[in-house]
Amino acid sequence: MPTILVLAEVADGKLRTASLPAFNFARQVAKHHGAEVHALVIGSGIGAAAQEAAKYAAKVHVVDSAALAQPLAETYAPVLVAAAKAAGAVVVCGTATSTGKDVLPRAAALLDAGMASDCTEVVDGKTFGRPMYAGNANARVQVLTPTIVASVRQTGFPAAEPQAPGAVAALDPGAIDAKGATFVKVESAKSARPDLAEARVVVSGGRGMKEGKNFEIVGQLADLLGGAMGASRAACDAGMVPNDLQVGQTGKVVAPELYIAVAISGAIQHLAGMKNSKVIVCVNKDAEAPIFQVADYGLVGTWEQNVPALIEEVKKLKASQT
Repeated sequence: MPTILVLAEVADGKLRTASLPAFNFARQVAKHHGAEVHALVIGSGIGAAAQEAAKYAAKVHVVDSAALAQPLAETYAPVLVAAAKAAGAVVVCGTATSTGKDVLPRAAALLDAGMASDCTEVVDGKTFGRPMYAGNANARVQVLTPTIVASVRQTGFPAAEPQAPGAVAALDPGAIDAKGATFVKVESAKSARPDLAEARVVVSGGRGMKEGKNFEIVGQLADLLGGAMGASRAACDAGMVPNDLQVGQTGKVVAPELYIAVAISGAIQHLAGMKNSKVIVCVNKDAEAPIFQVADYGLVGTWEQNVPALIEEVKKLKASQT
């Protein structure tokens, strides 16, 4: 039986929830190929992640090696290719995270396979939909090579639901050659808030916040709601907040259950990164701002007056529930 192989990502020894939309994509593609879904888990000390991945695939291939502790594309891509060949994969896929965008194109080149990137729709076993021009147009891409590689936009598919656990089997990666690449270090901001790309609630501020210290009120609202804090590119470029908080076409693409945009006008590049959110709320003093065109609820007014009032109402609501 042919297989659809999912590159399941691991972080801190656990399966990344960012990989779950790729499993959903794989299940849809599998129906067109009469295939079953397999997963590949790569890393070091990844037994728990492999068992978690087994809830979403018929079989999990595990490549556990100290030499694979860091997700270098130079080492991961050949392992992914070897696993694809061993599993008889007709489609290899993964989420379009920073890791997926790095590893999957290299794997496609090694497999001499065509690739469809940033997919948001499965048309049939070889045809996929993807956004173009900052989400203003949708294209359909058909891949005709014997093996297909695809990256999946995280917000394009809901997270897959767990099923009866599949089998877990170790796979020998053979010799691991980093081809001269050397892992140096990871520099990442530590935060008690949820990861921006995976949060259920996101509160973002824009250039209208005027200065960085005013983002404290954005963070306060995000914390009350158990969410993550984001920002527009204009706010990041102005140095108000770090660039890793940027939401948009050239930042992070998010689709939380609730997205609150504070003092963000709604440039097309920003809308491309958040317009698939389930509920969008905006606060902006300009009634003609483009953000109102995609918002489910909009409040015309200054953030200075309205966001503190919103925070107080949320506090009252939470107090009444305790």
